[in-house]
Amino acid sequence: MYTKDGERYFIVDGHVHFWDGSPANQANKYGEGFISCFYDYHRGLSPAEWVWPREKFERYSEDDLIHDLFEEGYVDRAIFLPTYLSDFYVNGFNTTAQNGAVAEKHPGKFIVNGAWDPRNGEPGLRRLEEDAARWNLKGVKLYTAEWKGDSKGWKLTDPWAQRYLEKCRELGITNIHVHKGPTIWPLNRDAFDVADVDDAATAFPELNFIVEHCGLPRLEDFCWIAVQEPNVYGGLAVALPFIHSRPRYFAQVIGELLYWLGEDRILFASDYAIWQPKWLVEMFVDFQIPEDLRGEYPELTPDVKRKA
Repeated sequence: MYTKDGERYFIVDGHVHFWDGSPANQANKYGEGFISCFYDYHRGLSPAEWVWPREKFERYSEDDLIHDLFEEGYVDRAIFLPTYLSDFYVNGFNTTAQNGAVAEKHPGKFIVNGAWDPRNGEPGLRRLEEDAARWNLKGVKLYTAEWKGDSKGWKLTDPWAQRYLEKCRELGITNIHVHKGPTIWPLNRDAFDVADVDDAATAFPELNFIVEHCGLPRLEDFCWIAVQEPNVYGGLAVALPFIHSRPRYFAQVIGELLYWLGEDRILFASDYAIWQPKWLVEMFVDFQIPEDLRGEYPELTPDVKRKA
């Protein structure tokens, strides 16, 4: 819980990880390159005092995770989003099992999400059923640009993806978190294009599609889709850190989201451990749309921030 000027904010961090990007877990040059790209985001968009040494960033401890989120970072509940990258990392980069083991040691702190890849076919469907039963899944994280052999990505409109979405509906997995946003080397930019969310959201109105990173750098595409699809939400991970380095750009992003989606479909997220929730929470609560943009965008009231 965060309190400022008499206002109280219950903090749900909608996007956190417990990854292993260490050299010992890197399977090839792509594993090394992926964590390097993450680290560049971390160094480029964090305040100087929040930048970690490279070695710690690659493999931080469980104690670091708990301290940074719950003891220092004001977080009341954190949502684990796994990212497997099995072609790049020996044991996977950040798996459901790794996250789930931490969550079990800290009951009430985390929500565990699963993941699926339509290229895994029938065995993948059975694995999803097992994971749903094991971790009581209510959500999944999808990484449409993940490489698998000769394939460099997939779309939500692919026939097998439709079968997996149908399986989610059957299992009561209603929150579909999908990375649609910035490229991380060596993944392909176009495989993160937000366009396929449109068809999936229409076909599965019972499911919530949380578009992580709100489609950046395709914010306009995302907004035009989301305004027509009431089950599409915008996650602020990656967008939020610009509040420090480029606050006017962040004002335009959050302003567009408020204009098109409204205050009930925007989700706070740190993308820990790329960024730390403490400074993000403090800056977001203090943030306001600049005066010269107020006619175009609404005021960020405490209620608006509390809903996020």
